[in-house]
Amino acid sequence: MDLTAWQRICNRILGRILKKRARADKELSKNLVKGSIKMMPEVYLATAIMTTLAITIGCWAFVSLFFIPDIGIIAYWESIQDPTTLEYCYQWEYWNKDLIDPTRPGNGCDEFAYQVFPSGAKGAIIAVGGFVIPYGAFRYNKNGAKREALRRGAMIEKYLPYAASYTAAMSAANATPSKIFRSLAMNKEIYGDVSDDAALVYRDVVLLGYDLITAMKMSVDRAASVWLTEFFQGMVGTLTAGGQLKLFFLNRAEHYMRENRTRLQMFLESIALLAESYIVVAVAMPLFLIVMLVIMFWVSGSGAQMSEGMLYGIVLGFIPMIHIAYAILVWTSSKEQDM
Repeated sequence: MDLTAWQRICNRILGRILKKRARADKELSKNLVKGSIKMMPEVYLATAIMTTLAITIGCWAFVSLFFIPDIGIIAYWESIQDPTTLEYCYQWEYWNKDLIDPTRPGNGCDEFAYQVFPSGAKGAIIAVGGFVIPYGAFRYNKNGAKREALRRGAMIEKYLPYAASYTAAMSAANATPSKIFRSLAMNKEIYGDVSDDAALVYRDVVLLGYDLITAMKMSVDRAASVWLTEFFQGMVGTLTAGGQLKLFFLNRAEHYMRENRTRLQMFLESIALLAESYIVVAVAMPLFLIVMLVIMFWVSGSGAQMSEGMLYGIVLGFIPMIHIAYAILVWTSSKEQDM
């Protein structure tokens, strides 16, 4: 895979320095392989560090905008008169015109005061912009390979039941394992990330000259899903023992289809639970709530005050947010099953 300009710059700056440390990180190397990220560990780590450094410089530059003397955001904020003193100083100037001194702040008003930027807000800006965001950026960049490996594992488990059924059909037609993997590799739009692993097996056998068993053993180490690892190990065991791949593919296809039906059943049950809770929380409860709020608004006394603004806020703000939250929950749950 060709490196981007940014990756080449990062590698030239930190690649040699991090080479020994990056290659000693077995977890990073394993995630790069399982995530199908065609990049050396030192290049990936150098890119993560340099990207974090760039984000850190940007964050510190943003924080410095607040603390620049005289022209910073805090300086501008503290140069504005405190709104609580505006009315008093206006009346003071009206009744004490002879005491007005334009050379003094507030024309000499005895209670004139500037706004004070909260010290807690200053500390929060420094902590978040100077430390939390840079550290979070480093963790996010460094764990990108792990996230990609987990994503590929999840996608493989979605597509593997259908890919196993396809291999069973091909095997029943007396296709050789090489042709089966070649056919899988050519149908990436149907079988997703499973096709990538099948393409690697076909490459190892045809292009690199490995025998099928050795290529399968190599695929076991780079498989991102436990299901795919078991699938390849089962093929190795079947070929080594002289068994029939046709029966193995049929058994695996049936097994993965059962697992897939179980996963889909769990998904449907979770959607059904969301639907039931939606009826209660987003349909029935708002009806009772609106009736109660209207009654409280009309009969509110000293013990229960309900303003018109609060009533409109709940009806036009809080209740629609319930529907939006449920829509997001259903969308995210359905997105996990998207293929």
